[in-house]
Amino acid sequence: MAQPDYTAEIEKELSQRIMVLDGAMGTTIRTYGLDEAAARGDRYANNDKDLLNNGDILSITQPQVISDIHKRFYEAGSDICETNTFSATGIAQSEFFVEDPREKGGRKDPEFFQKILENDFLNELAWEMNVKGSQLARKMADDIGSDTGVKRYVAGAIGPLTVSLSNSPDAEDASFRVVTFDQVLEAYRMQVRGLIEGGCDILMIETIFDSLNAKAAAVAVQDVFDEQGIRLPVIISAAVGLGGETMISAQKVEALWNAFAHTKPLAIGLNCSLGPDLMRPFLEELSEVAGTYVSAYPNAGLPNPLAPTGFDLEPPHMKEFMKDFATSGLINFAGGCCGNTPEHVRAIAEGVRGVAPRRVGR
Repeated sequence: MAQPDYTAEIEKELSQRIMVLDGAMGTTIRTYGLDEAAARGDRYANNDKDLLNNGDILSITQPQVISDIHKRFYEAGSDICETNTFSATGIAQSEFFVEDPREKGGRKDPEFFQKILENDFLNELAWEMNVKGSQLARKMADDIGSDTGVKRYVAGAIGPLTVSLSNSPDAEDASFRVVTFDQVLEAYRMQVRGLIEGGCDILMIETIFDSLNAKAAAVAVQDVFDEQGIRLPVIISAAVGLGGETMISAQKVEALWNAFAHTKPLAIGLNCSLGPDLMRPFLEELSEVAGTYVSAYPNAGLPNPLAPTGFDLEPPHMKEFMKDFATSGLINFAGGCCGNTPEHVRAIAEGVRGVAPRRVGR
């Protein structure tokens, strides 16, 4: 059943305080020490490809782990947790369940992905992942909200896909694309329907590398809203490189805002890719131009395979960086991406508590 539109309720909260997002699902999953057999479960025990890196499958095979992660983030102070659905589309899941034609001298192209979109197994899997992912987060949000008297929200995570609409992988044919806009749109429509069916409150188009992929996701969201006669708040969040550009479509943050302003998102922001220190100048630029609320959930620094979480910054570091974002008037939502555990989020929540939110001229 679809959730009501909480936009006005969330905006009231945002007028008073900075709301806290969650941390890194993948980083936190790794702390549970799951192996390949655990990821597969009985259901996928005979799959031809490894599934351990397919975090979204755990909503089906290890739901107690995903529920526990949501619980820990909510208890750490998250107002909003994202569903475990970053790659829950048939297109993304085909990487784990369909033979790659390139291994036999072929290539991935629109004909290949049309078969993916018509694959009953992948369609049923994507639907289940999104519905189940929303339901797991929904239950924890409701349970923790009831226990604490503080309402918690669920954001349906819509990731960037494993294909690009902006760039060609063929150096000899710049016009070639492995997939079409309509194919990406259809994959996202199914994901959005499943997330709403599972009971999410917010839709989050996140970790945008390719703005055209994200455009397809935004169209899919609007299509499903129109189809179902509903509206939910939408957050749009991009991953930028060291130059402040989306890494495939190379849009700077002002261009990103201009590209999505017409969709009237609840918030636009930056996540992943960079630590808070390197993200700051680009967040400043976005905060200056955005005519809506701004979110930030950076990585815990740059990757470092020798660090316990794979990233250098510990909870006290993230607390100080995010407190700086807050006291500088840059953000309305604060959280963490890769490398940020529930302990990091607890520290972030402490850092932004009591700090006035960024003022928005809407």
